[in-house]
Amino acid sequence: MKQPTPASQQGAALLMAMLMVALIATFAATAMWQQWRSIEVESTERQSAQARWLLVGALDWARVVLREDARSDATTGSTDNLSEPWAIALQEAKLSTFIAALPDGVSQGDEDRLAQQVYLSGQIQDLQARLNLTNLYPNKKINPKSWLAFQRLFSALGIADQELQLLVQGLVASQNQSPHAAPMPQRISQLAWWGLSASTLKKISPYVTLLPVPTPINVNTASDLVLYACIPSLSMAEAKQLVRQRESGHWPDLNALNKAMGKDTQLTLEEASVNTHFFEVLGKLRMPQLVLTERSVLQRDNAEIKVLWRDSGHWVDF
Repeated sequence: MKQPTPASQQGAALLMAMLMVALIATFAATAMWQQWRSIEVESTERQSAQARWLLVGALDWARVVLREDARSDATTGSTDNLSEPWAIALQEAKLSTFIAALPDGVSQGDEDRLAQQVYLSGQIQDLQARLNLTNLYPNKKINPKSWLAFQRLFSALGIADQELQLLVQGLVASQNQSPHAAPMPQRISQLAWWGLSASTLKKISPYVTLLPVPTPINVNTASDLVLYACIPSLSMAEAKQLVRQRESGHWPDLNALNKAMGKDTQLTLEEASVNTHFFEVLGKLRMPQLVLTERSVLQRDNAEIKVLWRDSGHWVDF
């Protein structure tokens, strides 16, 4: 039997040493990667928690604005319209700008540096400027006027009649709690449960809402398309003209709008209003490694503000 030479023994030892070094380097690199990954995950989670708390602050800001508006309206008998402070969108600005406006001034150190890297934006929207799906089937009976309004809206948007049929069938089945019926949605995106296509949901989302009770349209905030849909005697051109006329001064009451229309069709308080009880608050926070958005629906009864639901994610674009 041939004995290994010293040279071959040295080569084997060298190869073993190189393998051990490579193995140790692999373990070290893996440990360093895991440590870096843990730091990144912890940093992201910390930023997400901070962002959520800041968005809670933005929601509180919206509640204060709406509460003060309600108190002002109660004193002056004013209406809810697009010239009021709540209707002005909060453009993206550094968080440090808001902190500087506080009595204590700008924070120092790490907090100040973070505030310089965080951007906040948001807006409040009137949900009674949209057609309410709940109006379609009040008291478990189809409302002919609401049915016609949705027909006119879907036709103007170029949506097939079959989609409206799916909408009504799903609404009736959910409200009647029919066997195997989908649960009643709370968000427009959830109308997909009833079989509506993604393209239909995208088209109707700016003009349709789903509120817990039937609501009249606020004629001071509704778009020309919504006014066209809910006033059968209006043409689209006349609806656009009404919106242009409204820009120079909102309607103080329904009588003023009815007079401006000069039509045989007169809106009633059940169909239309100049005040609003339901609002949507959109908030967006942009941080160095995170963008978080939040959507909240608020119900306002006089100066009492109630949050109906909140959603957080990365889907709000405004």
